[in-house]
Amino acid sequence: MHVSLFDFDLPPERIALRPASPRDAARMLVVRPGEVLEDRIVRDLPALLEPGDALVFNDTRVIPAQLEGVRLREGAEPVRISATLHMRVGDDRWKAFVKGARKLKAGDRVRFGAEEDGSACLLGRLEATVAEKGEDGEATFAFDLAGPVLDEALGTVGHIPLPPYIAARRPEDARDRADYQTVYAREDGAVAAPTAGLHITPELLARLEARGIERHFVTLHVGAGTFLPMKAEDTRDHRMHAEIGHVSAETAAALNAVRARGGRVVSVGTTSLRLLESAVDADGRIQAFAGPTDIFITPGYRFRAIDALMTNFHLPKSTLFMLVSAFSGLETMKAAYGHAIAADYRFYSYGDASLLFPDLS
Repeated sequence: MHVSLFDFDLPPERIALRPASPRDAARMLVVRPGEVLEDRIVRDLPALLEPGDALVFNDTRVIPAQLEGVRLREGAEPVRISATLHMRVGDDRWKAFVKGARKLKAGDRVRFGAEEDGSACLLGRLEATVAEKGEDGEATFAFDLAGPVLDEALGTVGHIPLPPYIAARRPEDARDRADYQTVYAREDGAVAAPTAGLHITPELLARLEARGIERHFVTLHVGAGTFLPMKAEDTRDHRMHAEIGHVSAETAAALNAVRARGGRVVSVGTTSLRLLESAVDADGRIQAFAGPTDIFITPGYRFRAIDALMTNFHLPKSTLFMLVSAFSGLETMKAAYGHAIAADYRFYSYGDASLLFPDLS
């Protein structure tokens, strides 16, 4: 399919720079088949679901994966680089997208947390060797530290990697350390938040439980590839970056039981959806899963694992707008997004939510 089919006019002022407060006060557009739209708020979620339904949350935790540093090469002046970690490939190794990657070669030393002249205090310094150069500005760093000690150093040196559409308009600050994290985050490894979950509060979780709605957790460590624009003109030519996920056997069995008794599986976010669709078999049964997934969902895809989707509003020509168009229908989603823009809904990571039901035609 041609990528231009998924284009629409999004005024820049519709991109939210801060989340709603409290989180569950965000607006939520309910989208049903046939372009039936209903304006609600996230706090209404329990009333929109039925006892016996199950919500699936992604419990990944965002790490400070944005690193600023300098290349150190004997006989050459230090050169500044900016790296966004996106996949851990060893106790001491991360793949990263690098601004300034053309200035690096395998074997170069990089000091993160450094000043222009390459200096840094020991408490705020993290060094690595460029182990490998990849395509499209990617590099693999072998850090001098490993395991939990490396994680601690990243927490000191790194920054929260805000989406570029926010970072271009304001810097990351202390509020983002809390705002850009779900209340149930527990598995370190993401470099982007599963943003539909940012709307969930402990109070809302309690009300959902009281309503008889189950909650289950999966883990997909969202990578920086989610921020990358599509360069291909046809969806067949786009390559998704792999992300690491995990669905336990217990969670798979519980979700299969929900559907067997007539309940619905409701994915909170496209990350949970993509992981569940990676774990489901041809008969529609969710299996235990552990490993990478690069699933790319476009219209024509047949969904097997979920029955409804809660998600934020996505950007034009993005893989995520393609995914929601596959789920609820392209014309339905264009109409829904047109309504959302006209009604001043807030878009993207800190924006408002939608609750989507599938196009079963």
